[in-house]
Amino acid sequence: MPEGDTLFRTAAGLRPYLVGRTVTAARASGPGPVPQVARIIGRRITAVESLGKNLLIRFDNGLEIRTHLRMNGSWHRYRPGERWRRPPGRARLVIEVKGAVAVCFDAPVVELLEVRAEALHPALGRLGPDLLAPGFDPREAIRRLRDPSRAAVPIGEALLDQRALAGIGNVYKNETLWIERISPFAAVGVLDDASLERLVATARRLMLVNADRTHRVERVTTGGSRTASG
Repeated sequence: MPEGDTLFRTAAGLRPYLVGRTVTAARASGPGPVPQVARIIGRRITAVESLGKNLLIRFDNGLEIRTHLRMNGSWHRYRPGERWRRPPGRARLVIEVKGAVAVCFDAPVVELLEVRAEALHPALGRLGPDLLAPGFDPREAIRRLRDPSRAAVPIGEALLDQRALAGIGNVYKNETLWIERISPFAAVGVLDDASLERLVATARRLMLVNADRTHRVERVTTGGSRTASG
Protein backbone atom coordinates (compact mmCIF):
# COMPACT_ATOMS: atom_id res chain seq x y z
CA MET A 1 0.00 0.00 0.00
CA PRO A 2 1.44 3.43 -0.92
CA GLU A 3 2.53 5.40 2.13
CA GLY A 4 2.15 9.08 2.88
CA ASP A 5 5.30 10.18 1.05
CA THR A 6 4.16 8.44 -2.15
CA LEU A 7 0.84 10.29 -2.05
CA PHE A 8 2.69 13.52 -1.28
CA ARG A 9 4.85 13.10 -4.40
CA THR A 10 1.87 12.03 -6.49
CA ALA A 11 -0.01 15.19 -5.52
CA ALA A 12 3.08 17.28 -6.26
CA GLY A 13 3.41 15.64 -9.67
CA LEU A 14 -0.22 16.20 -10.64
CA ARG A 15 -0.51 19.72 -9.24
CA PRO A 16 1.28 21.65 -12.03
CA TYR A 17 -0.95 20.07 -14.68
CA LEU A 18 -4.29 20.38 -12.89
CA VAL A 19 -4.42 23.30 -10.46
CA GLY A 20 -5.90 26.44 -11.96
CA ARG A 21 -7.29 24.58 -14.96
CA THR A 22 -10.92 23.94 -15.85
CA VAL A 23 -12.22 20.41 -16.16
CA THR A 24 -13.28 19.82 -19.76
CA ALA A 25 -14.39 16.20 -19.32
CA ALA A 26 -14.68 13.71 -16.48
CA ARG A 27 -15.92 10.18 -16.14
CA ALA A 28 -15.86 7.44 -13.55
CA SER A 29 -16.60 3.74 -13.38
CA GLY A 30 -17.34 1.26 -10.65
CA PRO A 31 -18.82 2.09 -7.24
CA GLY A 32 -18.52 5.69 -6.15
CA PRO A 33 -19.16 9.04 -7.83
CA VAL A 34 -20.33 7.72 -11.21
CA PRO A 35 -23.68 9.59 -11.26
CA GLN A 36 -22.24 12.75 -9.70
CA VAL A 37 -18.87 13.17 -11.39
CA ALA A 38 -20.42 15.39 -14.08
CA ARG A 39 -20.69 18.05 -11.36
CA ILE A 40 -16.97 18.83 -11.71
CA ILE A 41 -17.12 19.45 -15.48
CA GLY A 42 -16.64 23.13 -16.15
CA ARG A 43 -15.25 23.70 -12.69
CA ARG A 44 -11.76 24.99 -11.93
CA ILE A 45 -9.39 22.80 -9.93
CA THR A 46 -8.19 24.76 -6.91
CA ALA A 47 -5.95 22.24 -5.13
CA VAL A 48 -4.40 18.79 -5.34
CA GLU A 49 -3.26 17.65 -1.90
CA SER A 50 -2.32 14.56 0.03
CA LEU A 51 -3.73 13.88 3.47
CA GLY A 52 -2.18 10.82 5.03
CA LYS A 53 -2.75 8.08 2.46
CA ASN A 54 -5.55 9.99 0.72
CA LEU A 55 -5.29 12.16 -2.38
CA LEU A 56 -7.75 15.06 -2.57
CA ILE A 57 -8.63 17.11 -5.66
CA ARG A 58 -10.64 20.23 -4.83
CA PHE A 59 -12.81 22.35 -7.10
CA ASP A 60 -14.09 25.92 -7.07
CA ASN A 61 -17.68 24.85 -6.37
CA GLY A 62 -16.82 23.44 -2.95
CA LEU A 63 -16.58 19.82 -4.06
CA GLU A 64 -13.61 17.50 -3.79
CA ILE A 65 -12.72 14.05 -5.01
CA ARG A 66 -11.03 11.67 -2.59
CA THR A 67 -9.09 8.64 -3.76
CA HIS A 68 -7.44 5.98 -1.62
CA LEU A 69 -5.17 3.69 -3.62
CA ARG A 70 -4.87 0.82 -1.13
CA MET A 71 -2.75 -1.98 -2.65
CA ASN A 72 -3.24 -1.67 -6.40
CA GLY A 73 -4.33 1.85 -7.26
CA SER A 74 -2.24 4.45 -9.07
CA TRP A 75 -2.50 7.87 -10.67
CA HIS A 76 -1.11 8.50 -14.16
CA ARG A 77 -0.78 11.72 -16.15
CA TYR A 78 -0.93 11.71 -19.96
CA ARG A 79 -0.95 14.16 -22.81
CA PRO A 80 -4.28 14.37 -24.69
CA GLY A 81 -4.47 11.53 -27.22
CA GLU A 82 -1.51 9.67 -25.75
CA ARG A 83 -1.86 5.92 -25.34
CA TRP A 84 -2.41 4.83 -21.77
CA ARG A 85 -0.04 2.39 -20.13
CA ARG A 86 -2.91 0.43 -18.59
CA PRO A 87 -6.16 -0.84 -20.12
CA PRO A 88 -8.96 1.77 -20.15
CA GLY A 89 -11.22 -0.72 -18.43
CA ARG A 90 -9.10 -0.38 -15.28
CA ALA A 91 -9.63 3.39 -15.07
CA ARG A 92 -11.76 4.30 -12.08
CA LEU A 93 -11.63 8.04 -12.72
CA VAL A 94 -10.57 10.21 -15.67
CA ILE A 95 -10.22 13.99 -15.41
CA GLU A 96 -9.38 15.98 -18.52
CA VAL A 97 -8.13 19.56 -18.61
CA LYS A 98 -6.45 21.57 -21.31
CA GLY A 99 -3.13 19.89 -22.06
CA ALA A 100 -3.42 16.96 -19.65
CA VAL A 101 -5.40 13.86 -18.76
CA ALA A 102 -5.24 12.49 -15.20
CA VAL A 103 -6.27 8.87 -14.80
CA CYS A 104 -6.75 6.96 -11.56
CA PHE A 105 -6.43 3.22 -12.15
CA ASP A 106 -7.64 0.40 -9.91
CA ALA A 107 -8.31 2.51 -6.83
CA PRO A 108 -10.90 0.83 -4.60
CA VAL A 109 -11.95 4.18 -3.10
CA VAL A 110 -13.10 7.05 -5.32
CA GLU A 111 -15.69 9.39 -3.91
CA LEU A 112 -17.09 12.87 -4.42
CA LEU A 113 -17.91 14.96 -1.38
CA GLU A 114 -18.18 18.53 -0.17
CA VAL A 115 -15.05 20.07 1.30
CA ARG A 116 -17.04 21.35 4.26
CA ALA A 117 -18.05 17.76 5.07
CA GLU A 118 -14.45 16.61 5.68
CA ALA A 119 -14.75 16.94 9.44
CA LEU A 120 -17.77 14.61 9.43
CA HIS A 121 -16.32 12.11 6.96
CA PRO A 122 -15.90 8.64 8.54
CA ALA A 123 -12.30 8.35 7.31
CA LEU A 124 -11.01 11.90 6.84
CA GLY A 125 -12.63 13.29 9.96
CA ARG A 126 -10.86 10.80 12.23
CA LEU A 127 -7.36 11.12 10.79
CA GLY A 128 -4.56 11.95 13.16
CA PRO A 129 -1.94 14.61 12.42
CA ASP A 130 -0.39 14.20 8.97
CA LEU A 131 3.34 13.57 9.38
CA LEU A 132 4.10 15.52 6.19
CA ALA A 133 1.95 18.53 6.95
CA PRO A 134 3.89 21.79 7.45
CA GLY A 135 2.00 22.36 10.68
CA PHE A 136 2.41 18.82 12.00
CA ASP A 137 1.82 18.75 15.76
CA PRO A 138 3.92 16.01 17.42
CA ARG A 139 2.26 16.67 20.77
CA GLU A 140 -1.14 15.82 19.31
CA ALA A 141 0.29 12.63 17.81
CA ILE A 142 1.70 11.63 21.20
CA ARG A 143 -1.58 12.47 22.88
CA ARG A 144 -3.44 10.20 20.47
CA LEU A 145 -0.94 7.39 20.92
CA ARG A 146 -1.40 7.77 24.67
CA ASP A 147 -5.17 7.31 24.43
CA PRO A 148 -6.15 4.67 27.04
CA SER A 149 -7.64 2.50 24.31
CA ARG A 150 -4.14 2.05 22.86
CA ALA A 151 -2.28 1.31 26.10
CA ALA A 152 -2.20 -2.45 25.46
CA VAL A 153 -1.78 -2.16 21.69
CA PRO A 154 1.65 -3.15 20.29
CA ILE A 155 3.52 -0.06 19.12
CA GLY A 156 3.99 -1.59 15.67
CA GLU A 157 0.22 -1.71 15.31
CA ALA A 158 -0.34 1.71 16.86
CA LEU A 159 2.00 3.43 14.40
CA LEU A 160 -0.13 2.11 11.55
CA ASP A 161 -3.34 3.46 13.08
CA GLN A 162 -4.16 6.45 10.89
CA ARG A 163 -6.35 7.84 13.66
CA ALA A 164 -3.22 8.37 15.77
CA LEU A 165 -0.95 9.82 13.10
CA ALA A 166 -1.50 9.75 9.36
CA GLY A 167 0.81 8.54 6.64
CA ILE A 168 2.85 5.68 8.08
CA GLY A 169 2.72 2.27 6.41
CA ASN A 170 4.62 -0.95 6.96
CA VAL A 171 7.87 0.25 5.40
CA TYR A 172 8.25 3.32 7.61
CA LYS A 173 6.93 1.49 10.64
CA ASN A 174 9.64 -1.15 10.28
CA GLU A 175 12.43 1.32 9.54
CA THR A 176 11.47 3.62 12.39
CA LEU A 177 11.29 0.85 14.98
CA TRP A 178 14.59 -0.61 13.78
CA ILE A 179 16.39 2.74 13.97
CA GLU A 180 15.08 3.40 17.46
CA ARG A 181 15.71 -0.21 18.58
CA ILE A 182 12.17 -0.64 19.88
CA SER A 183 10.32 -3.93 19.57
CA PRO A 184 7.16 -3.74 17.44
CA PHE A 185 5.50 -5.94 20.06
CA ALA A 186 6.08 -3.56 22.97
CA ALA A 187 2.78 -2.22 24.28
CA VAL A 188 2.30 1.51 23.91
CA GLY A 189 1.58 1.79 27.62
CA VAL A 190 5.03 0.51 28.66
CA LEU A 191 6.93 3.02 26.52
CA ASP A 192 7.93 6.34 28.03
CA ASP A 193 7.21 9.67 26.41
CA ALA A 194 10.80 10.06 25.23
CA SER A 195 10.54 6.81 23.25
CA LEU A 196 7.30 7.84 21.62
CA GLU A 197 8.72 11.26 20.79
CA ARG A 198 11.73 9.66 19.12
CA LEU A 199 9.54 7.32 17.11
CA VAL A 200 7.34 10.13 15.85
CA ALA A 201 10.32 12.36 15.04
CA THR A 202 12.18 9.60 13.21
CA ALA A 203 9.15 8.58 11.17
CA ARG A 204 8.57 12.18 10.14
CA ARG A 205 12.24 12.69 9.25
CA LEU A 206 12.37 9.57 7.07
CA MET A 207 9.16 10.48 5.26
CA LEU A 208 10.22 14.08 4.67
CA VAL A 209 13.47 12.93 3.06
CA ASN A 210 11.54 10.94 0.46
CA ALA A 211 8.71 13.43 0.08
CA ASP A 212 11.16 16.23 -0.67
CA ARG A 213 12.91 14.44 -3.51
CA THR A 214 12.90 16.91 -6.40
CA HIS A 215 12.26 15.67 -9.91
CA ARG A 216 10.19 16.44 -12.95
CA VAL A 217 7.46 13.85 -13.27
CA GLU A 218 6.72 12.52 -16.75
CA ARG A 219 4.33 9.85 -15.53
CA VAL A 220 2.68 9.94 -12.15
CA THR A 221 2.19 6.45 -10.71
CA THR A 222 2.59 4.75 -7.38
CA GLY A 223 5.55 2.76 -8.62
CA GLY A 224 7.85 2.48 -11.58
CA SER A 225 7.02 5.93 -12.89
CA ARG A 226 9.16 7.30 -15.68
CA THR A 227 10.93 10.42 -14.49
CA ALA A 228 13.52 12.83 -15.71
CA SER A 229 15.68 14.90 -13.43
CA GLY A 230 15.36 18.61 -13.67
